[in-house]
Amino acid sequence: MSVTEMFSSIQGSLSADQDIREDIRKVVQTLEQTGREILTVLQSVHQTAGFKEIPSKCERARELFCTVRTQIAELKTKFPTEQYYRFHEHWRFVLQRLAFLATFVVYLETETLVVREEVAKILGIEVVREKGFHLDVEDYLAGVLIMASELVRIELLYKKASQTPKLRLLRFSAILDFVKNSFFQTSPKRLVRIIHNFLWFIIGSMPSEIMFERLLICHCF
Repeated sequence: MSVTEMFSSIQGSLSADQDIREDIRKVVQTLEQTGREILTVLQSVHQTAGFKEIPSKCERARELFCTVRTQIAELKTKFPTEQYYRFHEHWRFVLQRLAFLATFVVYLETETLVVREEVAKILGIEVVREKGFHLDVEDYLAGVLIMASELVRIELLYKKASQTPKLRLLRFSAILDFVKNSFFQTSPKRLVRIIHNFLWFIIGSMPSEIMFERLLICHCF
């Protein structure tokens, strides 16, 4: 093979890779839009009147997750299955946000923390890496951590409205225990990233004058 042919082959490979990434970006943009729509629907629960609308809001969110599954199905066709982690950076953030939204919906419906398998089912993807497009444990835990921030806000709203039953606080405490235990089932490198995300999302939403939230943070660690 001549030098010219070699460089032509390299250029062709680079162009093909760029085409794949561009196709992926287009689908990810639609996923991000759908994710924003779901978040908008769920944000009303942070208003006192929004508590009464939780069933209808969750139902609407479930409908939008049907769109998410369709979009992810399209995303799966844009790259070779065995190259999941080669392109993972393109959808990592949106997948974490969608994991958060799925976890949040289930919590609002049942006041329990959904397992990774159920989140993957809601998103229409796998849990086992060998089966293709899957929900990595780090992406799942990142979603749980984002939800922890939302739970702090909800509990504060209940507290201010004097509507926080003791049982609800116990369930919330149990969820934080699960998050804490999940940290130490991951590798040290992942643990650092997860804790960083936890502090970023939790402390970022924490009013400094309210001690209640700080106690929740301390409990988690």
